[in-house]
Amino acid sequence: MQRTRLSLLLGALAFSLPLATSLSAHAQAYPTKPVRLIVPFAPGGTTDIVARIVSEKMGATLGQQVVVENKAGGGGAIGALEMIRATPDGHVLGMATVSTTAANPAINPKIGYDPAVDFVPIINIAATPNVIAVHPSFPARDYKSFIAELKKHPGKYSYASSGTGGIGHLQTELFKSLAGVFMTHIPYRGAGPALNDTVAGQVTIIFDNMPSALPFIKDGRLIPIVVAAPGRLAQLPDVPTFKEVGLEPVNRMAYYGVLAPKGTPKAVVDKVAASVKKTLEDPAVRGRIEATGSLIVGNTPEQFAAQMKAELEVYKQVVVKQKLSLE
Repeated sequence: MQRTRLSLLLGALAFSLPLATSLSAHAQAYPTKPVRLIVPFAPGGTTDIVARIVSEKMGATLGQQVVVENKAGGGGAIGALEMIRATPDGHVLGMATVSTTAANPAINPKIGYDPAVDFVPIINIAATPNVIAVHPSFPARDYKSFIAELKKHPGKYSYASSGTGGIGHLQTELFKSLAGVFMTHIPYRGAGPALNDTVAGQVTIIFDNMPSALPFIKDGRLIPIVVAAPGRLAQLPDVPTFKEVGLEPVNRMAYYGVLAPKGTPKAVVDKVAASVKKTLEDPAVRGRIEATGSLIVGNTPEQFAAQMKAELEVYKQVVVKQKLSLE
């Protein structure tokens, strides 16, 4: 019996050693071809903007081109599922958002993945403030009159989001629950289309990320009402934060990071993380990201994993409190 066990152990060891050697060799050679970076939303939203800012320099540090691919739908779930089904060798990565790693899984038990198991967090690129903005036709220009109008006409107004289960949806629902107001949800296939229809006046309200909303705010095509940020933003010095108006739980910034599929070797994860950190040291890259109102993060995989876990818990509570579902 002991000889049999010893034989099995030696056999397993003989099998595992070539596999470990193969993974190590792969990690050292990585990447051996262009890297796909999946953005789980349509072009034009903040996720897309941040991905394209970092992809060019990231490719230069890795030694292979990083190709951004937009895979929209399902509040980010379609792109996330494509990423986790890829071979875990680092040649297919995904952009991490609160929508795909927290908000959407919180509302959709059949989403098809577990963010705590199926993703390998690599790095959080940036923390991005969010803003409630309205079309110029909306009869309010500040937070006090905005709330008064919503309470005077419950159900009259609608808000656009990147999709059911996305951060724009659940963060607005969190706001609604705390402010005691009601707006009808209009989901889109990404922040870009949602933003375009709000700017066009098809929908009057949006809770969007600063990088994508700011150009329209600067042009006067959207009016900022309140922001989710640590303090007032240099770009919008007259706009209060949610903390200032008494709704601190809504004062949550979005994150935009990089993920890999489950099973990706640590050496590859470390190599991608180092590449992104090197990219974020470039003054031009930092300047472009910070110009959107975002804050550079560049943390460790462990720190990013803790952030993702915390956000998931927050939005699970929102779903329960607001009795939200996909039906």
